[in-house]
Amino acid sequence: MSIVRAHFWVKGLVQGVGFRYFVLRQAAALQLNGWVRNRYNGSVEGVVEGPAERVKEFLDYCHHGPAMADVRELKVQYEKPQGETTFRIRESI
Repeated sequence: MSIVRAHFWVKGLVQGVGFRYFVLRQAAALQLNGWVRNRYNGSVEGVVEGPAERVKEFLDYCHHGPAMADVRELKVQYEKPQGETTFRIRESI
């Protein structure tokens, strides 16, 4: 089972709509690790680690977001896994 790390950025109407909590729930359901946070420019940034197939499914959820979100762009950059052990919401930057 190949473990991957995806660093992602989501743009659109993604703050004030429960996006971070939506992502947190999806990560828990898929047993993935990493983090998510709001950025002051109105976007959401995160990292997710786990089996490649589950990470792809997670990113598909991010592309759609919760019902009130309007995702306009999802950018993903794959990196070397760093051994994340939980999934958490981080402080905004």
